[in-house]
Amino acid sequence: MPRTTLRPARRRAAIDEPARSTLTPETWIGAATEVLIDQGIDAVRVDVLAKTLAVTRGSFYWHFKDREALLTAVLNAWRDAATEQVIHRFEGQQADPSVLIGELISLPFRGRAAERAARVELAIRAWARRDALARQAVDEVDARRLSYISQCFSALGFPIAEARARAFILYAYEVAESLLSTQGTAAQKRERSALLQRLVQARLEPA
Repeated sequence: MPRTTLRPARRRAAIDEPARSTLTPETWIGAATEVLIDQGIDAVRVDVLAKTLAVTRGSFYWHFKDREALLTAVLNAWRDAATEQVIHRFEGQQADPSVLIGELISLPFRGRAAERAARVELAIRAWARRDALARQAVDEVDARRLSYISQCFSALGFPIAEARARAFILYAYEVAESLLSTQGTAAQKRERSALLQRLVQARLEPA
């Protein structure tokens, strides 16, 4: 009898220990992000993710306190990858502000990485329409991006209020390109981006 009661415990330990040693918080965050993209926030559950990763539910709690902690980590990872790292990379270039503006406008067209980034963003914005935690993250990311773009226009000599308005136009264009990604050929998209770059940097006569 003692042997039969010990075997399941040993078997569970054998299952859980490799999961604890090989899976990382980033693994769970990545899996949760993929489920979010493909199925929506309601499908981002511990049991679904554990099945996807072929581990026990217990291995999840080795890394996260609960589902909310995981969702917070997903939002933080998105914020870092889609905003802070991008801004850090641009700031490191120390390029002319007009060049940076051109690169910002081109972000939606940078291949598969841009396509996936757009899918993640759209999924998170859909989530934000019904959840306060996601809504706060989206609002903070939007504000951070708009602030950085405004700084680029300010560096070109535009007054603060006008720099903010131009930044909003540019950012709204980027969001629209993600939402309307199937509209237009590659050539038409290039034409749109080139036109926008000329428009947002044009010097206007006082009203």
